Amino acid sequence: MKAFLIGLFLGILAIPVVIFCYFHLGHPPVAVADSPFPMEKQIVRAPLQARIHAEMPKSAPIEASGTNLEAGAHIYRQQCAACHGLYGRPSSFAAHMYPHAPQLWAPHGNGTVGVSDDPPGETYWKVANGIRLTGMPAFDKVLNPTQMWQVSLLLANADKPLPSSALDLLKQPLDLDTVNLAPPTANVPPQKITDLNAMPSPLPPDQQ
Repeated sequence: MKAFLIGLFLGILAIPVVIFCYFHLGHPPVAVADSPFPMEKQIVRAPLQARIHAEMPKSAPIEASGTNLEAGAHIYRQQCAACHGLYGRPSSFAAHMYPHAPQLWAPHGNGTVGVSDDPPGETYWKVANGIRLTGMPAFDKVLNPTQMWQVSLLLANADKPLPSSALDLLKQPLDLDTVNLAPPTANVPPQKITDLNAMPSPLPPDQQ
């Protein structure tokens, strides 16, 4: 019995040592092309979904009017399209990210387009808070709540007929050299960025 207990203790003690050696001396999957850990997606998805459903707004404070959908399309082009694609125009590098950036205007599964089967409040939470280690940033310091709702409602209606003004914006090809990198509230025209140090900051002066 004593030998069993000693073996059990040493076995338990060895687990963190093996894990430490694996991460520091082995080859854990850190590159995009690496195979994921077993059950990685399921392990990460469970706490993420629990957090989102506990905190997401249950209803939108604005309606999906033509004006709001068009505003959402403008913001989407500026802030989201580079990774998440446009109508009929998938992102050129999204498939080479890990995890892949979902293409929000592409049908999948049972014909659902993008995240149109998610409640708008869930999309709002993701836009506002971002998701760690996915490349999805938090926009709550870049966009105001109305703008985040406008984008969220646009995406919730991706599988429905959209106003022609919004659809036209989503069909225009994206020129990454002329994307407006300033927040929409700045109301400045698109400009070509040739110097990263000259890139306009999305933060107000008192937070830069």
